[in-house]
Amino acid sequence: MIKFVGNPKLLDCCETATMQDVVDYCNDKTVLAVDTETTGLNHIDDTMIMFQIGDKDVQFVIDTRYIDISPLKNILEGEHLKILHNVKFDYKFIMEYNIRLNNVWDTMLTSQVIHCGKQMSHSLLNVLERELDIIMDKSVRSNFINKGSDEFTESEIIYGAKDVEYLIELYHNQTVTVIQHNLIHTVDLENSAALAYADIEYNGIGLDKDNWSKLAKHAANEVRLMSFALDAYIESNPKLNKFVDSYVQGDLFVSIEELRKVNVKWSSPKQVLDVFRTYGLDVEDVNGKNLYVHSKDPFVKTYIKYKEQAKLATSYGDKFFENVDSDGRIRTSFKQILNTGRVASGKPNMQQIPAHNDYRNCFISGYDDYVFVSGDYSSQELCIIATGSSDPVWIKALEDGEDLHSVCADLVYGKEWQNAAEPDCAYMQSKAKCNCSKHKKLRTNVKSINFGLAYGMGPHKLADTLLITIKEAERLIQKYFTAFPAIKNFLEALGNYGKQNGHIKTYAPYRRIRWFDEWQGDKTDKAMMGKIERASKNTPIQGSGADMCKSALVIVREHIYIHDLPVKLVMTVHDQIDTIVHKDYADTWKDELQRIMELSTLDIIPSGLLKAETEISTVWKK
Repeated sequence: MIKFVGNPKLLDCCETATMQDVVDYCNDKTVLAVDTETTGLNHIDDTMIMFQIGDKDVQFVIDTRYIDISPLKNILEGEHLKILHNVKFDYKFIMEYNIRLNNVWDTMLTSQVIHCGKQMSHSLLNVLERELDIIMDKSVRSNFINKGSDEFTESEIIYGAKDVEYLIELYHNQTVTVIQHNLIHTVDLENSAALAYADIEYNGIGLDKDNWSKLAKHAANEVRLMSFALDAYIESNPKLNKFVDSYVQGDLFVSIEELRKVNVKWSSPKQVLDVFRTYGLDVEDVNGKNLYVHSKDPFVKTYIKYKEQAKLATSYGDKFFENVDSDGRIRTSFKQILNTGRVASGKPNMQQIPAHNDYRNCFISGYDDYVFVSGDYSSQELCIIATGSSDPVWIKALEDGEDLHSVCADLVYGKEWQNAAEPDCAYMQSKAKCNCSKHKKLRTNVKSINFGLAYGMGPHKLADTLLITIKEAERLIQKYFTAFPAIKNFLEALGNYGKQNGHIKTYAPYRRIRWFDEWQGDKTDKAMMGKIERASKNTPIQGSGADMCKSALVIVREHIYIHDLPVKLVMTVHDQIDTIVHKDYADTWKDELQRIMELSTLDIIPSGLLKAETEISTVWKK
């Protein structure tokens, strides 16, 4: 039954109701479905025009252009289970009513958890058809875009009600599957984390436009200068004469660009590939991994620098201002569940902001008397590997605060490491990171393997990273695993499990499953088996790291609201959580954030091995 709250005129498709009717009905239920219809996708510039709530028996459709949904605050914030599809979207519009949603079940996220790794759509239309064999007509949805004061049609009201009606049945169907695969902990985590990600998207982060513009201009100038330098290399090399045009005398009114004699567009990979092959380099393309082996060549080195500056100028130039909302803040959009369980962001991608603080520091709180308090985990993935493998050397080094990469390099290189020690070597005195020139190189080699373990790094990738031959990389990896047999056994066990079962899981208690869609039990396809093996090694490491970060976000959000703190969640990147806080509370919150983040690790790393570091700053830092 559909009940409409809005225009009092009678409609054939439904009965009319009041907000008190809605409250009375919903108060008696334990599970409710919730949906919204909006004039667009951006909660800053668009508005909610319809709010739907109810169950399979009764669906209330509320015209929010005229009716305030604030009377539902206690229900939406309370213990009633609220079923939504893409809760993050709806919640940002609900927050405009000073309502902080709680206790939710997102059918979209749940579908992503159940089918993680499989290539399929998780839109409501597709999920309903796949799970319940219900064909839903979404054509009416476009009617709501930029809808003015026109009264809702019967088809629009029915459309809004159907979203609610079907969600309850979908929830019950998903619950059976979730319990069957023992995924309830993962689903609960993702549902709760979605509210934290919604808070981040809602709050946004400020941007210092003046400083950003300066960086953009600098990058553009560097691109221009680098292109001239590359031209000079061509002009000075007889082998590259075919890329030089005949010189035509210009005059005072002709620009420098028009006087260029070199006929190469440096932004064109095809043209640049032709240049370098003519130059004498045996390269398949001009991507980083192919060129970096030739990076000692001044010509190649200059081109690599050109590409770096060109990326900055293109991705983080003045066009970046298109991402600024009308209130002056930047809001990214999170994709909450990748195959590993990690999170991605886009529009803009805040995870790809250059790590050096020139760009990071352009992001500000945007509020008077508010500062950043940020926390990140110290060697998160290394602690996960140490726990999973139970390697005694790794565990001792991390427990004692020793420099793990140096400790590993010592065991891998043996006498070579010992003989490379310089006077007053910090490592030889206390196993701390040292400044010995040879130690730095050996440490870098081993560090690449240590971190590469979390990404299933093989000899080819290691060779590209260290600019060494594949044979040298293979020898180094062999020496590494000879020194750390427990880690070798740990990774092999993960790889074999994935190949045998067609899926892999993260650590307890979440045990999220990543399915390998291409796995059919056929072990003769070596390429496919190799891909599955690599994914089986890195997913438990990366996914478990993501699990504890999401857990931390959940606790941080709950702590902020329970205690009504002057704190806002504004960003998260991998193992880092960023908040802004009133300066008078910053010192207290710095300690509290560290406590919460470390508490969130104990489900996965009960030893307390993983620590968090927190910092107060006036700008966003890495």
